[in-house]
Amino acid sequence: MGKIKTHKSTSKRFKVTGSGKLMRTRQGKSHFRRKKPARVKAQFMEMIPVEGKGIIKRIRRLVPYLKNK
Repeated sequence: MGKIKTHKSTSKRFKVTGSGKLMRTRQGKSHFRRKKPARVKAQFMEMIPVEGKGIIKRIRRLVPYLKNK
């Protein structure tokens, strides 16, 4: 049986913690940040856990080898 292809943009956006939690970056961190306060800009840097079983299942299907990294 052949290998399953990884969706590359999904593999760059999501990471897995040691306990197996799926983490994602916040949206809106690439531009339009000049007017935002320093506290909000700092919040863009941290990753937050993915909520919802359906979404987690969809991401796992797109990136089957993410847990092996």
